[in-house]
Amino acid sequence: MEDRMTARILLVEDDPTTCAFLATAARGVPAEVDVADSCATALALAGDADRHDLWLIDANLPDGDGAGLLATLRARGLRAAALAHTATRDHDALADLRAAGFRDVLVKPMPVDALQAAVRAALSRQVRDAAPAVLPETSADAWDDAAALAALNGEQAHVDALRKLFVAELPAACGVVRKAAQAGDVGAVRAALHRLRASCSFVGAARLTAAVAELQDSPDSAQALERFEQATQDTLSSVPVGAAD
Repeated sequence: MEDRMTARILLVEDDPTTCAFLATAARGVPAEVDVADSCATALALAGDADRHDLWLIDANLPDGDGAGLLATLRARGLRAAALAHTATRDHDALADLRAAGFRDVLVKPMPVDALQAAVRAALSRQVRDAAPAVLPETSADAWDDAAALAALNGEQAHVDALRKLFVAELPAACGVVRKAAQAGDVGAVRAALHRLRASCSFVGAARLTAAVAELQDSPDSAQALERFEQATQDTLSSVPVGAAD
């Protein structure tokens, strides 16, 4: 994505009045706003390069729907954050949009400040996704012995025993997170990570703790999931001697 001081948003909305409201509100973020009234126009404006930081897509369009448009944009390899907007309040319909890959769903009508807050939040998360994770740099940093000893009253034998159990269960725990992420079940991702984060802190799994925290913050981020899986492998490949017996 090209460097620029102002965010660039692709707004997809076919109703002229609603489009004018959303575009005006989005420009106040501040942001540059490209407007499309159909899937075809949106695809033409998006192109095949990362021109936009955020897509703000109507759930229902004259020539398709928001979920289908998002799938097509992702198939091109485009990485912008995506928010859906819709007039429906049906819980199943809103859940379907989130499951389709939208980070959030905005229900119309909405006040200007609510829209701008949602846009700023999505743009902020997109910046975090694009940045490299702040993780320990080498596999040697995967484990923090001092933290583990402090958590277990300085008993090395307890640390070794708990780490052995942790390492045995880690592949399955990672699999639960991966499966939930692939299903787009953000709640299940966060629940699995919550349990895992506590275990990480007890055994001093420093690299994995950082990766878990990042994925908790951005559970729908493919980059965060990839870093979590790499941290899991680094943790398993550098098990301290006492825990590997």
